[in-house]
Amino acid sequence: MKILLSVTGGIAVYKAIDLTSKLVQAGHEVKVLMTQSAQKFVTPLPFQALSRHEVHTDLFDETNPEVVKHIDLADWADINIVAPATASTIGRLAHGIADNMVTTTLIASTKPTFIAPAMNSNMYRNQAVQRNMALLREMNYHVIDPNSGFLACGYIAEGRMAEPLEIIQSIEAFIIGQRYLQDYAGRRLLVTAGPTIERLDAVRYMTNHSTGRMGYALAEAAASRGADVTLVSGPVQLTPPKGVRVVNVESAEDMFEAVKSRMDSQDIIIKAAAVADYTPESRLEGKLKKQEGNLELSFKRTTDILNYLGEHKTHQYLVGFAAETEQIEKYAKDKLKKKNADVIVANNVGDTSIGFKSADNAVQLFFKDGSTRVIEKMPKLDVAHEILTALKKDDHVR
Repeated sequence: MKILLSVTGGIAVYKAIDLTSKLVQAGHEVKVLMTQSAQKFVTPLPFQALSRHEVHTDLFDETNPEVVKHIDLADWADINIVAPATASTIGRLAHGIADNMVTTTLIASTKPTFIAPAMNSNMYRNQAVQRNMALLREMNYHVIDPNSGFLACGYIAEGRMAEPLEIIQSIEAFIIGQRYLQDYAGRRLLVTAGPTIERLDAVRYMTNHSTGRMGYALAEAAASRGADVTLVSGPVQLTPPKGVRVVNVESAEDMFEAVKSRMDSQDIIIKAAAVADYTPESRLEGKLKKQEGNLELSFKRTTDILNYLGEHKTHQYLVGFAAETEQIEKYAKDKLKKKNADVIVANNVGDTSIGFKSADNAVQLFFKDGSTRVIEKMPKLDVAHEILTALKKDDHVR
Protein backbone atom coordinates (compact mmCIF):
# COMPACT_ATOMS: atom_id res chain seq x y z
CA MET A 1 0.00 0.00 0.00
CA LYS A 2 1.34 3.46 -0.93
CA ILE A 3 0.91 5.80 2.03
CA LEU A 4 1.43 9.56 2.04
CA LEU A 5 2.15 10.71 5.60
CA SER A 6 1.65 14.42 6.27
CA VAL A 7 3.34 15.70 9.41
CA THR A 8 2.23 19.02 10.89
CA GLY A 9 3.62 21.11 13.73
CA GLY A 10 3.14 19.66 17.20
CA ILE A 11 5.15 17.93 19.86
CA ALA A 12 3.63 14.61 18.74
CA VAL A 13 5.90 14.78 15.67
CA TYR A 14 8.15 12.30 17.48
CA LYS A 15 5.32 9.74 17.25
CA ALA A 16 5.17 10.30 13.49
CA ILE A 17 8.76 9.09 13.26
CA ASP A 18 7.76 5.86 14.98
CA LEU A 19 4.66 5.64 12.78
CA THR A 20 6.83 5.88 9.66
CA SER A 21 9.04 3.08 10.91
CA LYS A 22 6.11 0.80 11.78
CA LEU A 23 4.36 1.43 8.45
CA VAL A 24 7.51 0.48 6.55
CA GLN A 25 7.98 -2.61 8.73
CA ALA A 26 4.40 -3.59 7.92
CA GLY A 27 5.28 -3.60 4.23
CA HIS A 28 3.85 -0.25 3.16
CA GLU A 29 5.68 2.24 0.95
CA VAL A 30 5.74 5.63 2.68
CA LYS A 31 6.41 9.15 1.45
CA VAL A 32 6.41 12.04 3.91
CA LEU A 33 5.28 15.66 3.67
CA MET A 34 6.17 18.19 6.38
CA THR A 35 4.90 21.68 7.12
CA GLN A 36 7.33 24.44 8.09
CA SER A 37 6.00 24.25 11.65
CA ALA A 38 6.72 20.52 11.84
CA GLN A 39 10.33 21.21 10.93
CA LYS A 40 10.63 23.40 14.03
CA PHE A 41 10.29 20.22 16.08
CA VAL A 42 12.34 17.78 13.98
CA THR A 43 14.30 17.85 10.72
CA PRO A 44 13.24 15.82 7.66
CA LEU A 45 16.29 13.55 8.02
CA PRO A 46 14.78 10.78 10.24
CA PHE A 47 11.73 10.54 7.98
CA GLN A 48 13.95 10.31 4.93
CA ALA A 49 16.12 7.63 6.52
CA LEU A 50 13.16 5.51 7.62
CA SER A 51 11.00 5.91 4.49
CA ARG A 52 13.96 5.85 2.06
CA HIS A 53 12.26 8.59 0.09
CA GLU A 54 12.75 12.31 -0.24
CA VAL A 55 10.75 14.33 2.29
CA HIS A 56 8.66 17.02 0.65
CA THR A 57 8.47 20.37 2.43
CA ASP A 58 8.30 23.18 -0.15
CA LEU A 59 5.27 23.71 -2.35
CA PHE A 60 7.34 25.73 -4.82
CA ASP A 61 10.29 23.34 -5.10
CA GLU A 62 9.45 22.18 -8.62
CA THR A 63 12.66 20.64 -9.96
CA ASN A 64 11.04 18.16 -12.35
CA PRO A 65 9.43 19.97 -15.32
CA GLU A 66 7.48 16.86 -16.29
CA VAL A 67 5.25 16.78 -13.18
CA VAL A 68 3.60 19.14 -10.73
CA LYS A 69 4.87 17.71 -7.46
CA HIS A 70 1.81 18.06 -5.23
CA ILE A 71 -0.48 16.64 -7.92
CA ASP A 72 1.93 13.79 -8.62
CA LEU A 73 2.08 12.90 -4.91
CA ALA A 74 -1.69 13.11 -4.56
CA ASP A 75 -2.11 10.70 -7.48
CA TRP A 76 0.66 8.36 -6.21
CA ALA A 77 -0.84 7.60 -2.78
CA ASP A 78 -3.41 4.92 -1.99
CA ILE A 79 -4.06 6.37 1.47
CA ASN A 80 -3.25 9.68 3.17
CA ILE A 81 -2.48 10.07 6.86
CA VAL A 82 -2.12 13.37 8.73
CA ALA A 83 -0.33 12.69 12.02
CA PRO A 84 -0.11 14.75 14.05
CA ALA A 85 -2.93 16.93 12.75
CA THR A 86 -2.96 20.39 14.35
CA ALA A 87 -6.02 22.60 14.80
CA SER A 88 -4.60 24.85 12.09
CA THR A 89 -4.29 22.09 9.49
CA ILE A 90 -7.69 20.64 10.42
CA GLY A 91 -9.25 24.08 9.86
CA ARG A 92 -7.48 24.58 6.54
CA LEU A 93 -8.59 21.21 5.19
CA ALA A 94 -12.16 21.71 6.41
CA HIS A 95 -12.43 24.99 4.53
CA GLY A 96 -10.40 24.16 1.43
CA ILE A 97 -7.47 26.47 2.22
CA ALA A 98 -4.47 25.21 0.23
CA ASP A 99 -1.49 27.29 1.30
CA ASN A 100 1.35 24.82 1.98
CA MET A 101 2.69 21.51 0.72
CA VAL A 102 0.47 19.44 3.00
CA THR A 103 -2.87 21.16 2.49
CA THR A 104 -2.38 21.67 -1.25
CA THR A 105 -1.53 18.00 -1.79
CA LEU A 106 -4.36 16.70 0.36
CA ILE A 107 -6.98 18.96 -1.21
CA ALA A 108 -5.82 17.69 -4.61
CA SER A 109 -6.21 14.07 -3.48
CA THR A 110 -9.20 11.85 -4.11
CA LYS A 111 -7.87 9.03 -1.90
CA PRO A 112 -9.01 8.06 1.64
CA THR A 113 -7.52 10.40 4.24
CA PHE A 114 -7.01 9.66 7.94
CA ILE A 115 -6.63 12.51 10.44
CA ALA A 116 -4.99 11.97 13.86
CA PRO A 117 -5.56 15.16 15.89
CA ALA A 118 -3.05 16.21 18.56
CA MET A 119 -3.42 19.36 20.65
CA ASN A 120 -4.21 20.81 24.06
CA SER A 121 -7.51 19.53 25.46
CA ASN A 122 -9.11 22.99 25.52
CA MET A 123 -8.15 23.50 21.89
CA TYR A 124 -9.53 20.08 20.98
CA ARG A 125 -12.87 20.80 22.67
CA ASN A 126 -13.13 24.28 21.16
CA GLN A 127 -16.37 24.63 19.19
CA ALA A 128 -14.59 25.75 16.03
CA VAL A 129 -12.22 22.77 16.08
CA GLN A 130 -15.08 20.35 16.75
CA ARG A 131 -17.09 21.94 13.94
CA ASN A 132 -14.14 21.62 11.57
CA MET A 133 -13.69 17.94 12.43
CA ALA A 134 -17.41 17.39 11.87
CA LEU A 135 -17.02 18.98 8.45
CA LEU A 136 -14.12 16.66 7.65
CA ARG A 137 -16.19 13.63 8.65
CA GLU A 138 -18.99 14.85 6.39
CA MET A 139 -16.42 15.00 3.57
CA ASN A 140 -15.48 11.34 4.30
CA TYR A 141 -12.24 12.05 6.11
CA HIS A 142 -11.52 9.39 8.73
CA VAL A 143 -10.82 11.03 12.10
CA ILE A 144 -8.83 8.85 14.53
CA ASP A 145 -9.85 10.22 17.91
CA PRO A 146 -7.07 11.25 20.29
CA ASN A 147 -6.43 9.55 23.61
CA SER A 148 -6.43 10.98 27.11
CA GLY A 149 -3.05 11.25 28.80
CA PHE A 150 -0.18 13.54 29.70
CA LEU A 151 0.03 16.50 27.32
CA ALA A 152 3.02 18.73 26.63
CA CYS A 153 1.25 21.63 28.32
CA GLY A 154 1.17 19.64 31.57
CA TYR A 155 -2.52 18.75 31.43
CA ILE A 156 -3.64 15.16 31.84
CA ALA A 157 -6.60 15.18 29.50
CA GLU A 158 -7.91 14.39 26.04
CA GLY A 159 -5.84 15.56 23.07
CA ARG A 160 -2.92 13.12 23.02
CA MET A 161 -2.38 11.75 19.50
CA ALA A 162 -3.39 8.12 19.01
CA GLU A 163 -0.47 5.72 19.28
CA PRO A 164 1.19 4.61 16.02
CA LEU A 165 -0.13 1.05 16.38
CA GLU A 166 -3.66 2.38 16.90
CA ILE A 167 -3.37 4.42 13.71
CA ILE A 168 -2.08 1.42 11.79
CA GLN A 169 -4.91 -0.75 13.15
CA SER A 170 -7.46 1.82 11.96
CA ILE A 171 -5.92 1.88 8.51
CA GLU A 172 -5.65 -1.90 8.24
CA ALA A 173 -9.25 -2.29 9.37
CA PHE A 174 -10.28 0.14 6.63
CA ILE A 175 -8.24 -1.78 4.05
CA ILE A 176 -9.86 -5.04 5.10
CA GLY A 177 -13.28 -3.43 4.98
CA GLN A 178 -12.63 -2.27 1.43
CA ARG A 179 -11.48 -5.78 0.49
CA TYR A 180 -14.82 -7.17 1.60
CA LEU A 181 -16.73 -4.32 -0.05
CA GLN A 182 -18.60 -3.43 3.16
CA ASP A 183 -20.64 -6.62 2.83
CA TYR A 184 -22.15 -6.17 6.30
CA ALA A 185 -23.18 -2.54 5.74
CA GLY A 186 -26.59 -1.85 7.24
CA ARG A 187 -26.52 -4.96 9.45
CA ARG A 188 -27.00 -4.62 13.19
CA LEU A 189 -24.79 -7.14 14.90
CA LEU A 190 -24.36 -7.98 18.59
CA VAL A 191 -21.32 -9.91 19.85
CA THR A 192 -20.73 -11.20 23.37
CA ALA A 193 -17.14 -11.66 24.48
CA GLY A 194 -14.90 -12.56 27.37
CA PRO A 195 -15.62 -14.34 30.64
CA THR A 196 -18.19 -13.58 33.27
CA ILE A 197 -17.38 -13.55 36.98
CA GLU A 198 -19.62 -14.82 39.76
CA ARG A 199 -18.86 -13.29 43.16
CA LEU A 200 -18.63 -15.50 46.24
CA ASP A 201 -18.00 -12.76 48.78
CA ALA A 202 -16.55 -9.26 48.89
CA VAL A 203 -13.10 -10.41 47.69
CA ARG A 204 -13.48 -13.76 45.87
CA TYR A 205 -15.16 -14.81 42.66
CA MET A 206 -15.39 -17.64 40.10
CA THR A 207 -14.40 -17.11 36.47
CA ASN A 208 -12.66 -18.86 33.55
CA HIS A 209 -9.66 -18.43 31.28
CA SER A 210 -11.39 -16.57 28.44
CA THR A 211 -9.49 -13.45 27.32
CA GLY A 212 -12.23 -12.13 25.02
CA ARG A 213 -9.88 -11.98 22.02
CA MET A 214 -12.12 -13.99 19.70
CA GLY A 215 -15.23 -11.96 20.46
CA TYR A 216 -13.33 -8.68 20.17
CA ALA A 217 -11.88 -9.84 16.84
CA LEU A 218 -15.37 -10.62 15.55
CA ALA A 219 -16.61 -7.18 16.63
CA GLU A 220 -13.63 -5.47 14.98
CA ALA A 221 -14.01 -7.48 11.77
CA ALA A 222 -17.76 -6.85 11.52
CA ALA A 223 -17.32 -3.11 12.11
CA SER A 224 -14.62 -2.91 9.43
CA ARG A 225 -17.07 -4.54 7.02
CA GLY A 226 -19.76 -1.95 7.67
CA ALA A 227 -21.87 -3.49 10.43
CA ASP A 228 -23.39 -1.48 13.27
CA VAL A 229 -21.78 -3.44 16.11
CA THR A 230 -22.66 -3.73 19.79
CA LEU A 231 -20.12 -5.60 21.91
CA VAL A 232 -21.34 -6.95 25.25
CA SER A 233 -18.13 -7.64 27.11
CA GLY A 234 -17.25 -9.37 30.33
CA PRO A 235 -14.17 -8.18 32.26
CA VAL A 236 -11.15 -8.29 29.91
CA GLN A 237 -7.81 -6.54 29.45
CA LEU A 238 -8.43 -5.47 25.84
CA THR A 239 -8.82 -2.15 24.06
CA PRO A 240 -12.31 -1.85 22.50
CA PRO A 241 -12.25 -1.85 18.69
CA LYS A 242 -12.76 1.49 16.99
CA GLY A 243 -16.30 2.22 15.89
CA VAL A 244 -17.88 -0.41 18.16
CA ARG A 245 -20.48 0.28 20.86
CA VAL A 246 -19.31 -1.46 24.06
CA VAL A 247 -21.52 -2.56 26.95
CA ASN A 248 -19.43 -3.71 29.92
CA VAL A 249 -20.93 -6.36 32.20
CA GLU A 250 -19.67 -8.57 35.01
CA SER A 251 -21.87 -11.56 35.83
CA ALA A 252 -23.81 -14.05 33.72
CA GLU A 253 -27.04 -12.36 34.83
CA ASP A 254 -25.66 -8.95 33.77
CA MET A 255 -24.79 -10.34 30.35
CA PHE A 256 -28.19 -11.97 29.97
CA GLU A 257 -30.02 -8.73 30.74
CA ALA A 258 -27.77 -6.73 28.39
CA VAL A 259 -28.37 -9.16 25.52
CA LYS A 260 -32.08 -9.67 26.21
CA SER A 261 -32.78 -5.93 26.22
CA ARG A 262 -31.04 -5.47 22.86
CA MET A 263 -31.91 -8.62 20.92
CA ASP A 264 -35.03 -7.26 19.20
CA SER A 265 -33.03 -4.55 17.43
CA GLN A 266 -30.34 -6.94 16.11
CA ASP A 267 -30.05 -8.75 12.79
CA ILE A 268 -27.23 -11.08 13.85
CA ILE A 269 -26.22 -12.22 17.35
CA ILE A 270 -22.89 -13.95 17.90
CA LYS A 271 -22.52 -15.55 21.34
CA ALA A 272 -18.73 -15.81 21.71
CA ALA A 273 -18.54 -15.16 25.48
CA ALA A 274 -17.56 -17.88 27.95
CA VAL A 275 -20.48 -17.48 30.34
CA ALA A 276 -20.51 -19.13 33.75
CA ASP A 277 -22.95 -22.06 33.96
CA TYR A 278 -23.29 -21.76 37.75
CA THR A 279 -23.38 -18.97 40.29
CA PRO A 280 -23.42 -19.10 44.12
CA GLU A 281 -26.90 -19.43 45.61
CA SER A 282 -26.03 -16.62 48.00
CA ARG A 283 -23.26 -14.07 48.16
CA LEU A 284 -21.68 -12.88 51.39
CA GLU A 285 -21.52 -9.11 51.70
CA GLY A 286 -18.31 -9.29 53.69
CA LYS A 287 -15.29 -11.59 53.45
CA LEU A 288 -15.76 -15.29 54.06
CA LYS A 289 -13.37 -16.06 56.90
CA LYS A 290 -11.13 -19.12 56.94
CA GLN A 291 -12.39 -21.88 59.20
CA GLU A 292 -11.45 -25.38 60.27
CA GLY A 293 -12.17 -28.25 57.91
CA ASN A 294 -13.50 -28.27 54.36
CA LEU A 295 -15.72 -25.63 52.83
CA GLU A 296 -18.96 -26.50 51.06
CA LEU A 297 -20.72 -24.04 48.78
CA SER A 298 -24.06 -24.34 47.02
CA PHE A 299 -24.51 -23.19 43.41
CA LYS A 300 -27.46 -22.67 41.11
CA ARG A 301 -27.71 -22.62 37.33
CA THR A 302 -27.35 -19.32 35.51
CA THR A 303 -29.71 -18.40 32.70
CA ASP A 304 -28.68 -20.13 29.47
CA ILE A 305 -28.42 -17.09 27.20
CA LEU A 306 -28.02 -18.99 23.93
CA ASN A 307 -30.99 -21.20 24.79
CA TYR A 308 -33.13 -18.13 25.58
CA LEU A 309 -32.15 -16.51 22.27
CA GLY A 310 -32.94 -19.69 20.36
CA GLU A 311 -36.40 -19.90 21.96
CA HIS A 312 -37.26 -16.22 21.47
CA LYS A 313 -35.57 -15.21 18.21
CA THR A 314 -37.80 -13.90 15.45
CA HIS A 315 -35.75 -12.54 12.57
CA GLN A 316 -32.30 -12.81 14.17
CA TYR A 317 -29.54 -15.02 12.77
CA LEU A 318 -28.05 -16.78 15.80
CA VAL A 319 -24.43 -17.89 16.07
CA GLY A 320 -23.26 -19.85 19.08
CA PHE A 321 -19.79 -20.98 20.16
CA ALA A 322 -18.88 -24.39 21.58
CA ALA A 323 -15.58 -24.47 23.43
CA GLU A 324 -14.87 -28.17 23.85
CA THR A 325 -12.00 -30.47 24.82
CA GLU A 326 -13.31 -33.74 23.32
CA GLN A 327 -15.95 -35.11 20.92
CA ILE A 328 -16.10 -31.63 19.41
CA GLU A 329 -18.30 -32.48 16.42
CA LYS A 330 -20.83 -34.44 18.49
CA TYR A 331 -21.20 -31.76 21.15
CA ALA A 332 -21.37 -28.98 18.57
CA LYS A 333 -24.15 -30.70 16.60
CA ASP A 334 -26.06 -31.44 19.81
CA LYS A 335 -25.78 -27.78 20.82
CA LEU A 336 -26.89 -26.63 17.36
CA LYS A 337 -30.12 -28.59 17.70
CA LYS A 338 -30.84 -28.01 21.40
CA LYS A 339 -30.25 -24.25 21.27
CA ASN A 340 -32.06 -23.69 17.97
CA ALA A 341 -29.02 -21.84 16.63
CA ASP A 342 -28.35 -21.21 12.95
CA VAL A 343 -24.68 -22.12 13.26
CA ILE A 344 -22.32 -23.34 15.97
CA VAL A 345 -18.65 -22.37 15.87
CA ALA A 346 -16.68 -25.09 17.64
CA ASN A 347 -13.08 -25.06 18.78
CA ASN A 348 -10.80 -27.27 20.84
CA VAL A 349 -9.83 -25.28 23.91
CA GLY A 350 -7.81 -28.25 25.11
CA ASP A 351 -5.24 -27.41 22.43
CA THR A 352 -3.12 -24.72 24.08
CA SER A 353 -1.92 -23.39 20.70
CA ILE A 354 -5.49 -22.26 19.92
CA GLY A 355 -6.96 -22.14 23.42
CA PHE A 356 -8.28 -19.25 25.47
CA LYS A 357 -5.01 -17.35 25.86
CA SER A 358 -3.65 -17.95 22.36
CA ALA A 359 -3.45 -15.25 19.68
CA ASP A 360 -4.51 -17.89 17.11
CA ASN A 361 -7.57 -20.05 16.65
CA ALA A 362 -8.90 -22.84 14.45
CA VAL A 363 -12.61 -23.61 14.28
CA GLN A 364 -15.28 -25.73 12.65
CA LEU A 365 -18.65 -24.29 11.65
CA PHE A 366 -21.76 -26.48 11.79
CA PHE A 367 -24.75 -24.96 9.99
CA LYS A 368 -28.43 -25.70 10.56
CA ASP A 369 -28.80 -26.90 6.96
CA GLY A 370 -26.19 -29.61 7.57
CA SER A 371 -23.27 -27.94 5.84
CA THR A 372 -19.92 -27.49 7.55
CA ARG A 373 -16.83 -25.33 7.17
CA VAL A 374 -13.33 -25.84 8.56
CA ILE A 375 -11.15 -22.79 9.27
CA GLU A 376 -7.52 -23.71 9.79
CA LYS A 377 -5.24 -22.17 12.41
CA MET A 378 -4.58 -18.46 11.88
CA PRO A 379 -4.64 -15.20 13.89
CA LYS A 380 -8.00 -14.62 15.57
CA LEU A 381 -8.79 -11.51 13.52
CA ASP A 382 -8.31 -13.54 10.33
CA VAL A 383 -10.47 -16.32 11.80
CA ALA A 384 -13.13 -13.69 12.54
CA HIS A 385 -13.15 -12.55 8.93
CA GLU A 386 -13.32 -16.15 7.71
CA ILE A 387 -16.31 -16.77 9.99
CA LEU A 388 -18.11 -13.66 8.71
CA THR A 389 -17.37 -14.67 5.12
CA ALA A 390 -18.68 -18.18 5.78
CA LEU A 391 -21.90 -16.72 7.21
CA LYS A 392 -22.41 -14.73 4.02
CA LYS A 393 -21.59 -17.65 1.74
CA ASP A 394 -24.40 -19.76 0.27
CA ASP A 395 -26.89 -17.17 1.46
CA HIS A 396 -26.72 -18.18 5.13
CA VAL A 397 -26.98 -14.48 6.07
CA ARG A 398 -29.07 -12.59 3.54
